[in-house]
Amino acid sequence: MAQDGRTRQQRAQATRAAIVAGAAREFDERGYTGASMDAVADRAGLTKGALYFHFTSKADLAGAVIAEQHEISRRYGEAAVTRGATPLESLMWMSQGLATQMTTEVVVSAGIRLSTEAATGDVARQDPYTDWMAVVSDLVRQAIDAGEVDPQWDPELVGRVVIPAYTGVQTVSDVLADRTDLYERLRELWTVLLAAIATERTRSEIPRLVAVIAPE
Repeated sequence: MAQDGRTRQQRAQATRAAIVAGAAREFDERGYTGASMDAVADRAGLTKGALYFHFTSKADLAGAVIAEQHEISRRYGEAAVTRGATPLESLMWMSQGLATQMTTEVVVSAGIRLSTEAATGDVARQDPYTDWMAVVSDLVRQAIDAGEVDPQWDPELVGRVVIPAYTGVQTVSDVLADRTDLYERLRELWTVLLAAIATERTRSEIPRLVAVIAPE
C-alpha cells in the first residue's frame, strides 16, 4: 500500500510538472491574456479535467509558473555566490546567470513576462523581486566590507535600483532584439552602475568584472 501511495504521488508530481512546463510555453508565447487553459492542457497532453484537478484557474497556474521560475533562479543564484571569488564577482555571475535563464529557460522567461504584465495583478508575483533585491543588497553589503564598494552607498538602495534596472534592460532587449543582445546590454548596465558605486581601487577592475556577463 505504501508503494502504491508513493507511485501515485510520483505520477501526480510528474503530471503537475508537465502542466507547469506546458503553461510556461503558452504564457511565454501568448502572455497571460492570450493564454487559455485549453491550450495548456493540449501542450501538456492532458484532458482539461486533469488540468483542473491540479490547477483551479489561469491565475493559479500563472502563480505556479512564477513560483517555479523563482526556484530555478534561486538555484542559479546559489551557484553564482559560490562561483565568485569576491562579492562583486558573485554579483556579476548572478547577472550572467539571470541572462542565461532568460535566453534558455522558458519557465523563467514566462515567469518574468507574467510578473511584468498588468493583467496579472491578481497573481502573487512580488516575491521574486523582493527576494532578489535582498540578495543584491546582501552582496553589496559584503562588497562594502571587502573594500569593493564605497561605504557611502546604502546596500538596500542599490538593491532597489539594480533589480528594476535589470527588469527594464531585459524587457527592452526582448522588444528590440528578441534578447539576442541581452548580455551586451547587461554589461553596459553594470559598467555604469559599478563606475558609480565602486571604490577607487576597484574601478580599474570593472572591465574584467563585467566581462563575466557573457554566454558560456
